[in-house]
Amino acid sequence: MTATSAAASDGGARVLAHPAREEIRIEAVLHALSDPMRLRVVRELAAAEDELTCSRIELPVSKSTTTHHFRVLRESGIVSQTYRGTAKMNGLRREDLDTLFPGLLDAILAAANRQADRLGED
Repeated sequence: MTATSAAASDGGARVLAHPAREEIRIEAVLHALSDPMRLRVVRELAAAEDELTCSRIELPVSKSTTTHHFRVLRESGIVSQTYRGTAKMNGLRREDLDTLFPGLLDAILAAANRQADRLGED
């Protein structure tokens, strides 16, 4: 990863490690999206079309498991996470994903939305 540490200091601000665009791999993206909780996070971020705090995305799992899911999404290159004060903001790396894998994110989101409708989820 390009960033040296998940909690590196940058003038006092906490900085989280993210892969550079050229380091994002399709295997990591597909693995991250294969988990229902992580796919749920990505669907919510896509629907919001803006950054959300971790606490705005409710998952039916423990806080430590939620933290794990966000870490997998960040380390795979799907989401960016930045601190604003004490809040950790999450956003989709849509431009990076669309550049590397054109149409992939839209196809996965459309399929996930169709599945949720079919199963009566959400």
